Order: sequence, then C-alpha cells, then structure tokens
Amino acid sequence: MKKTTNYNHTIYASYIGYITQAIVNNFAPLLFITFSREFSLTLDKIALITTVNFAVQLTVDLLSSKLVDKIGYRICIVAAHVFSAVGLLALALLPSVLSVPYAGILVAVVLYAIGGGLIEVLISPIVEACPTAKKEAAMSLLHSFYCWGHVGVVLLSALFFRLFGVENWRVLAVIWAAVPTVNCFFFATVPLYPITGDAPSMSVKALFRQKIFWLLMVMMVCAGAAEQAMSQWASAFAESVLGVSKTVGDLAGPCAFALLMGTSRALYAKAEARISLRKAMLLSALLCIAAYLAASLTQLPAAGLAACAVCGFSVGIFWPGTFSLAAKKLPLAGTAMYAFMALAGDVGCSGGPTLVGMVANAVGGNLKIGLLAAVVFPVLIVLCVAVLKKQVKQKH
Repeated sequence: MKKTTNYNHTIYASYIGYITQAIVNNFAPLLFITFSREFSLTLDKIALITTVNFAVQLTVDLLSSKLVDKIGYRICIVAAHVFSAVGLLALALLPSVLSVPYAGILVAVVLYAIGGGLIEVLISPIVEACPTAKKEAAMSLLHSFYCWGHVGVVLLSALFFRLFGVENWRVLAVIWAAVPTVNCFFFATVPLYPITGDAPSMSVKALFRQKIFWLLMVMMVCAGAAEQAMSQWASAFAESVLGVSKTVGDLAGPCAFALLMGTSRALYAKAEARISLRKAMLLSALLCIAAYLAASLTQLPAAGLAACAVCGFSVGIFWPGTFSLAAKKLPLAGTAMYAFMALAGDVGCSGGPTLVGMVANAVGGNLKIGLLAAVVFPVLIVLCVAVLKKQVKQKH
C-alpha cells in the first residue's frame, strides 16, 4: 500500500485507535444484565468477564515490553485492530454458535482484550514519536479521544437500544466492529516514526536503575486508581447512596465523568503553552482530593453528582501527563517504558475500584467511606509531583 506522507494522518489514526479501545472496554459492560437474562449467567460469571479482559490486557502489557520492538510497530498496531474487530464480531456470533454461550463470550473477550492491550501500549509512543511541536498538548488531546469514545459508546448504544431494542445487541456489536476494521487500513498506510530517533533504546535493566522511572510508575498506578475508583462506582454511588434513578445515575455518573475527563484533556491541549504540566497536574490532584472529599461527605444528591463529574475533570490530565513526563525525562527508554507504564496504569485501574469495594464492604457496605479511602491516590500524586519539582531544582 502507498504510504501517506503527512504525520497528521498518523495522529488521526491514533485518535481512532483510542476510540477503538473505548469500544472494546465499555461496550460489553452495557450488556451485563442482558447477558445474565439471555444466557442465565450468575453474577460471578458476569464479573469474570471484566476480570478476563483486565488479566489479558495486563499480560499483553507485560509481553509487549520485549516483543513489539522485535515484531515492529506497524505489524503490531494493525494486529491490535484486527484482534479488536474479530473480538467484537466473535461477541456477536460465538454465543449463538457454541453449545456453551458463556464460553463464546469469554473467547470474544480474550480476542478484543489482546487488541485493547496492544493499543494501550502502542498509541502513546506512536504519537510521541511524531514530529509535533507541542508534545504535551498532543498527548493530552490524544487521550481525550478515549473519553469521547467512552461517551459515544454509552450514548449511541443507548440510542440504538431505544430504537431497535436491546435484543438486537448482536447487530450493534457488528456495527462497532467496523471502527477497528477501517482503522486497520488507515494504520497500514500512515507513516510511523522511530520511537527513540536515531539513538538506541535503553535496556530494561538500565531503565530499572532510573529512580525517576519508579516514581513515574507510582504516578501511573495512582492515575489509573484515581480515575477508575470513581468511574467504576459512580453509577452505583448515584443510585444506591444518592437515591437517583438508574438512567439519571448512568448519565450523571459515568457518562458525565467521561465527558468532563475528555474536556479537561482537550482544554489542556489548548492551554499547554500557558501552564506547565507539573503545575497542571498539581492543581488537578488538589481538585481531585476536593472532589473525593465532597462526594464522600456531602448529604445532598445534587452536590454528590456534581462531585462525581468534577472528579472526572480533575483526573483527566493524570494519565497523559505522566506519559508526557516520562517521555521528557527518559527519552531513550523506548517501548519497554511505555509497556511497563501501561501495566502500572492497569494495575491502578483494577486496584482503585477494588480498594473502594473492600473498604465499603468492611464498614457494612458504606460506599461513601469506600470512596473516602480512594483520596489516598490523588494525595500520592501531589507528593510525587513535589518530588519531581525538587529533583529539577537540585539539577539546576
């Protein structure tokens, strides 16, 4: 295929890549109740769907640190979209074909989780390597497209179910599969640039010897945890604690959270020249602390819903900002660094909601106390940013 010469096409393909990841991560959860009814699945089997998705993506993150450079970025990113598309198509077909529908669901989840894991590892370094003038702005805008994808999946799926009925979810799965299918061909033609330029990549052992790498890893864990601790529990919090309806809870909870998270990333992309990344992350972490405290301590439903939404705005810069800091501080780290940071972020995405659930369960199911415990993650980000600032001053 003839390669396009404009790196902007690479960035556009990367935007669609993150939309693809949003589809594979957020479409199936919309169908959990449908799966339970249609295939007579128990709640533990439903929960295993998310666990398998997460476990496969973690495994892909870990393996990518060694395999991507050997195989090549283009082959891997095209394969990521192939796996995503095939997984979504399998979700539509296999449960009806196999004698055990649940097995068909899990096979589909494994397939698209491989794609999602590869996308998470590959997209950020692909965009970071593009010859853009404003790296931090480009990274923030890039990650906003995961948020727009998340919002789009929720709203467009809800519209489809409203018009055609949730029983036609298989048709929607096929429609969503068209996104990664088209992007396969896009990534086959766009230019890809060397991740570390002409210099050789740092070895994994050398990377592990860098103290700042471990500081950035802690920040990634906290970024994922601060984001998902609220995002995963927002709907349940709104419905069970604040007493609003399921529809209002979904729209004012996870949907509003994702919308404002994307907004904050897009805004920083515009304001990057006027505010340093460290300062933006510090202010965002302080706002995040306030949002978690407000959600945990308020007695007013409207204030609680507003705190959930504000939390989405506050966490927006954490994930892309940490990637940008890593690219600036360790420019020769290469694929291994992005793979390990994606791994750390996924650990946080799992650990944050788990902490909330465990603490809430320990105090008699009090979700407010569970969310209050999650304030530790933005507090740690404040401390990490302070250490980074101290290191910069010492060097000068």
